Amino acid sequence: MTNRPDLPAEIARRRTFAIISHPDAGKTTLTEKFLLYGGAIQMAGQVRAKGEARRTRSDFMKMEQDRGISVSASAMSFDFDGYRFNLVDTPGHSDFSEDTYRTLTAVDAAIMVIDGAKGVESQTRKLFEVCRLRDLPILTFCNKMDRESRDTFEIIDEIQENLAIDVAPASWPIGVGRDFIGCYDMLHDRLELMDRADRNKVAESVKMQGLDDPRLADHVPADLLSRLREEVEMARELLPAFDRPSFLEGHMTPIWFGSAINSFGVQELMKGISEYGPPPQPQNAADREIAPEETPVTGFVFKVQANMDPKHRDRVAFVRLASGHFERGMKLTHVRSKKPMAVTNPVLFLAADRELADEAWAGDIIGIPNHGQLRIGDALTEGEALRFTGIPSFAPELLQSVRATDPMKAKHLEKALMQFAEEGAAKVFKPMIGSGFIVGVVGALQFEVLASRIAIEYGIPVRFEGSQFTSARWVAGPKDKVDAFANANKGHIAQDHDGDMVYLTRLQWDIDRVQRDHPDLRLTATKEMMA
Repeated sequence: MTNRPDLPAEIARRRTFAIISHPDAGKTTLTEKFLLYGGAIQMAGQVRAKGEARRTRSDFMKMEQDRGISVSASAMSFDFDGYRFNLVDTPGHSDFSEDTYRTLTAVDAAIMVIDGAKGVESQTRKLFEVCRLRDLPILTFCNKMDRESRDTFEIIDEIQENLAIDVAPASWPIGVGRDFIGCYDMLHDRLELMDRADRNKVAESVKMQGLDDPRLADHVPADLLSRLREEVEMARELLPAFDRPSFLEGHMTPIWFGSAINSFGVQELMKGISEYGPPPQPQNAADREIAPEETPVTGFVFKVQANMDPKHRDRVAFVRLASGHFERGMKLTHVRSKKPMAVTNPVLFLAADRELADEAWAGDIIGIPNHGQLRIGDALTEGEALRFTGIPSFAPELLQSVRATDPMKAKHLEKALMQFAEEGAAKVFKPMIGSGFIVGVVGALQFEVLASRIAIEYGIPVRFEGSQFTSARWVAGPKDKVDAFANANKGHIAQDHDGDMVYLTRLQWDIDRVQRDHPDLRLTATKEMMA
């Protein structure tokens, strides 16, 4: 961190981060409030609110709006306090974890949202592990403090034990559940009070001279005040003080307490990101590290979303800029095809709205509408043949065969499936023998989403049916050995949408047997998505 040159001011003010959590911990609500404070929306929608006016702004798919869950990662850019926030909202539902894993390759930090009553849940643990692999700095927000929640020390202990990370309190809650009136800001010695009357209003904040300030008694009932003083004193004795270098290395997480639905604690968290969060970090490519301050523009595609606008059959590639100052109309080289590509209508996202981006800097996320040229893992550069690393593709855990209920539409179905495969929404395998396709996903809910999207976006009703296969592995090795293996096992061989060979199997025993009988071949459950 120390010997790197100073970043240009525009890049230094960028904060690119994702929000991760278990489903229902309040992640989408928190995202809405971020947009509200960033001036991006006038009124935050609740996930379960009624009527058109109160739809959440960050969930744009029909199924997301109907069910009140986020199933695809969406990106949003807005300004706050002189900083440019690029926020990527990720699906919390474990069936969509692959989208989330890929999203985490495009951010410099993550906010982990924890439910005050439930603590660290299984999906949080999984996503945290991915952040840990990438040494991402993590800020923690303990939500729903206005409902009955657990003891503050208990929550902090659980995070430290389960996730093996030091926790430094940035704020301390005053009361819980019905008695929750606000927090004491431990980093700036301020009293933050909650305004329950108007959920979209910003509550007051009072500067204090430490916990002995007599004015505290004017704002906090005596019983809660004595408990607050006692707990903060214990916290300062028992818990580590916030240390920014340790946080940036991924060893410590500051924790804020609040209630996203009451807009409480959200601004303190946002100020924490501005003040302590990392600016755009260097990105790894196969041959070298790319520093954000380099002049040539480089970037990589970490997500493709088809049909964001149902009126146009468009596909938007989400590109994280790794270096340089991008300007609209620039010609960039698409490294995989070695062809130049004029980027004439790049977009910045503001939830479901988008606007043309005249310029963007390293750290920003821009959308490039295209007709299928761009895929996940592709690099765009000003001529250098870079390959970005670390964008994973996982072997699916559930396989089903798919058929169009109208046989005349089989050709259209193939096109739709290929689109979803390139978007990363599912794996599509074409078996060597027989017609039809086998679709692989990480979680069962994805089949429902796919069926609903194929019907809505392409007008093709489809039926998913059980498949005789239960897992898939990519096959690699010397070409002659791979060909011989494929000929001997035709019934088990398929190709994915990139044309790479896949071995479909029913039992783990089959995989073990292949590895024993064919030592030259490698069967892998992940594939790097590199152009």
